Amino acid sequence: MFVVVVVVVFLPCTELIDRVHFHFKNFIHSFDRQILNPFHHNNRNKVFITKHSIKSSTDDPKSNIMDPKCLYAQNNSTTANNNTSDTNDLMISTANNKLINGGGGGHATTATTTTMMTGGLVANASRKHQRRFNMHRIFVNRSMHLEKIKFFGFDMDYTLAIYKSPDFEALSFDLVKERLIKMGYPADIDAFIFDPTFPVRGLWFDTETGNLLKVDPYGNILVAVFGFQFLKTSEIYAIYPNKFVQLDESRIYVLNTLFTQPETYLLACVIDFFSNSPDYIRVKENHHGVKAKAGNLFMSYKSIFQDVRSAFDWAHVKGSLKEKTVNNIERYIHQDHRLPLLLDRMHENGKKIFLLTNSGYNYTEKVMNYLFQVPSAKNRPWKSYFDFIVVDARKPLFFDEGTILRQVDVNTGALQIGTPTGPFEPGHVYSGGCCDVFTELIGAKGKDVLYIGDHIYGDILKSKKRRGWRTFLVVPELQKELDIWMNKRLLFERLNELDVKLGDMYVNMDSSSRDKPDTKYVRNQIRETIHELDMSYGILGSIFRCGSRQTHFANQLCRFADLYSSTFLNLMYYPFSYMFRAPPMLMAHESTVEHENDDSLNLWDSNSMDASFDGTTTFINFNNNNESYAPPITTTTNIIDRNKQLLEQKLESNESPGEMNGNNNNNNNENRSGSPSMFDRYDRQRSIGQIVEKVQLKISHQNSVPHLFAETPKAVTHHHDTDDEDTDHSSNSDQNDDFKDK
Repeated sequence: MFVVVVVVVFLPCTELIDRVHFHFKNFIHSFDRQILNPFHHNNRNKVFITKHSIKSSTDDPKSNIMDPKCLYAQNNSTTANNNTSDTNDLMISTANNKLINGGGGGHATTATTTTMMTGGLVANASRKHQRRFNMHRIFVNRSMHLEKIKFFGFDMDYTLAIYKSPDFEALSFDLVKERLIKMGYPADIDAFIFDPTFPVRGLWFDTETGNLLKVDPYGNILVAVFGFQFLKTSEIYAIYPNKFVQLDESRIYVLNTLFTQPETYLLACVIDFFSNSPDYIRVKENHHGVKAKAGNLFMSYKSIFQDVRSAFDWAHVKGSLKEKTVNNIERYIHQDHRLPLLLDRMHENGKKIFLLTNSGYNYTEKVMNYLFQVPSAKNRPWKSYFDFIVVDARKPLFFDEGTILRQVDVNTGALQIGTPTGPFEPGHVYSGGCCDVFTELIGAKGKDVLYIGDHIYGDILKSKKRRGWRTFLVVPELQKELDIWMNKRLLFERLNELDVKLGDMYVNMDSSSRDKPDTKYVRNQIRETIHELDMSYGILGSIFRCGSRQTHFANQLCRFADLYSSTFLNLMYYPFSYMFRAPPMLMAHESTVEHENDDSLNLWDSNSMDASFDGTTTFINFNNNNESYAPPITTTTNIIDRNKQLLEQKLESNESPGEMNGNNNNNNNENRSGSPSMFDRYDRQRSIGQIVEKVQLKISHQNSVPHLFAETPKAVTHHHDTDDEDTDHSSNSDQNDDFKDK
């Protein structure tokens, strides 16, 4: 029920009727916009409850399969590429087609009723751009049409088999500690306990100085830590000139895999132990390292790194890590009901599936058996889900010269003599090989293959650079990054506001300015906000950025991963006819310059300058230092001269420039002291100068040409690939693909 309060004022009858009519029209318009169309752009935060309910999961509490009715959601994060922020509304669209219990391909048919949920409340909404839930989304760096993908390849470790963190990392950490003690390291290091909040992927280890470095894509050091001591800016400059280090230096080792998380933490522990132990002295001259007080023992940081590295290799290859993992496999590896369903859907859509892993056959057999011991697998053997299986691939060597291809005896795990020359046979397992032979035997081409893995170098970079495979990077840390991106939105907004505030301090300043703004306070606020934001992720901050600067790992991801997500199982929520479209990659001038060019004419602040006009040239006199600027007169002066004459005629007829612009400023001079005519002429000259300058600039924009040569004939053009060469341009799709691959 709406109550209309009418305030009656004593006005002439005609004016009263007009005002009542005006306010009534506004009320009706507002009623229509807010009530009948509640999700108008000015009313997106209003909540209107409907009778629809949302079911977030299946009835089975053990199942983690998302209900298809909650397939879509509007993303409420801030998009960096287009610099736009969505509202906090969460849009959900029901789907008629079943995703889990049948229904090929996973198409989501949007129902006619669309609901919006804000703060747990559901509401009807008009149709708008929809996105899946953040936890189900796949993010795109390069456009890809899934319909064009004929082969789906999978790594096993941390891709098909997701190890439980931090239990698996702690197991690896403890086994390597034992190995180091057996190698002669002090037994005191056994007291170390793995801390998952410290290491992040993508750190560089400097084997010469013992520092862990977080760097940007260009080698600039963002964070440096020695053991557990974070280096100050002055200390970083003392070690690294210009806070810069090159990746191609032999002393740099990149810790960019999930398997290196415990290695990163153990390196910090061991270096911190020796640097603070009373029995050792830290040596900084010549060779960096530690020296025992008793005796002639010296240990360089490079030798410590080599010992830790070899201990981890031993634990994975010859040690008991894999044995302990499979003996208590439920503790260390996740099991997901969606895995068999997704692979079945791929086969139903005519896709071929292969497994390409560095793990040996015996370990692969036990892990894969466990992964497919779920009700949705229907007791089928795991090998029946894959068309081709390759173990001991030795990536990234597999993408170069490779090794000898052998067939594996699935009963004993032994390698058979000889090299297979015919096509790969389903159900058989192969060992080693190289990418050239493999793709030839399965009949694949570069862009036919989408390879899914977690290793940015071994799985993604090499397969992309050397063979042109399409790539999908699995980033389990992404879910935590998204949660912080959402929950710490106020910090991101504060950082943006401080950046704007810092820029505002330089407004109306140019090369003639002598005053230097005091930006110390704002810069300190920016530094504190970045630190608070980084601490939200962990001790070393985000895997993708430090403040507003991207990390080397983030840059590698953007360059070599076509798609990325927290898990490959998110393919469940996309049809196999889906076209992944990459967002536009805006350059600095595109992301910071508005499309409207009205502001480009307001070059000078009228409050900080005077203008005089002598009929030929406009002079702008700055108040602060009496310096002048004379904008050049363009050769196209016809329109300018005509405007000058018009303005001078108005000046002689005692019409103020304000009247010419529709503004009545007759009363402006009544409150002034002195000669009114003097101020009139001063104002007119000032306005004329500003108007003529704007006319000059506008005409120079309109008459400017990009070059002095003739325009390119319109018949000559080039082809635009809007989908990274994935769109059909002929009726014969296969023929067109052959042409493109050539």
